[in-house]
Amino acid sequence: MKTRLFGALSAALLTCTAAQAEDILFGSTSASSSHYGYIVAVGKLINEGGSGVNATVVETGATMDNIRRMERGQMDLGIVTTNVVQHAVSGKKDFEGRAQDLQLLWVYSTSVQNIVVRADSGVKSIDDLNDVRLNPGIKGSATESTTEEVLTLLGIKPDYVRGSTTDVVNRVKDNRISGYVKSGTETSLDSSTMDLATATEIRILGISDEQAALIREKMPDLSTMTVAAGVAEGIPSYTSWTFGVGVAATSKMSEDTAYEIVKAVMSDTTTQGMALASVKNADLAQRTLDFATVPLHPGAVRWFEENGYTVPDRLKPGA
Repeated sequence: MKTRLFGALSAALLTCTAAQAEDILFGSTSASSSHYGYIVAVGKLINEGGSGVNATVVETGATMDNIRRMERGQMDLGIVTTNVVQHAVSGKKDFEGRAQDLQLLWVYSTSVQNIVVRADSGVKSIDDLNDVRLNPGIKGSATESTTEEVLTLLGIKPDYVRGSTTDVVNRVKDNRISGYVKSGTETSLDSSTMDLATATEIRILGISDEQAALIREKMPDLSTMTVAAGVAEGIPSYTSWTFGVGVAATSKMSEDTAYEIVKAVMSDTTTQGMALASVKNADLAQRTLDFATVPLHPGAVRWFEENGYTVPDRLKPGA
């Protein structure tokens, strides 16, 4: 009798545990991007965190694609940039009249936008890009939409070519297009750009002080940054526009799930830094508070406040 009772209780416990397990889809970016490797590492942290949350990482077209998929209920969370998520939540620009239900979980990196061209393309400055075949960023990404907006502001009209990162890099190598725009960090170029540089001599185009001032004036959701010389061999110092990169979910995600995800991320001290150099030794909580442009998810707020961080009113739900 006791054996049967114990067996029944064990079966019930297992059934309850299985019922509590939650599968989530995590939108990332192109697999050729260093950010994809970072999200894969985060997915592993979530899955091994013991909370019963199981994350499956999905390759996507990055920010714009992730937001559209979350809007359709096809994705639970995903990479976003702080400028585009601000547009989405406020219902501006590409989201005019249809504000999105999005809340930040954390910000993990700053993203310098690099205009990469073949050194033999004849393009020596950003002003030389008129009518030049240029990929503005992978299709559906924040880089793509932001590049077009910035270059339009500066009065520059390239001949835009669309495609995935892998396809675009191959086109540059084959001299079918002159260059592309790809996110990097303040200390390194993206892995796809480094791959390109091994086969093709490249040049990074910077913006002038006057152009930087105009971007800051007309596009307050962006920042500008001067990158020190040496991000790659032979690359001098240059200035470009930048924004934060983080992860967002919709309000449909439960507070407990969001809390467990943020806890797994913030508790880690090695895995994320090994996956993405710009995350190594970073205080991700403080970076989130510094770069967030929309309110945090209630689960994220709970973790921050439990761990001694003061969340400003503008970043609290309902702000």
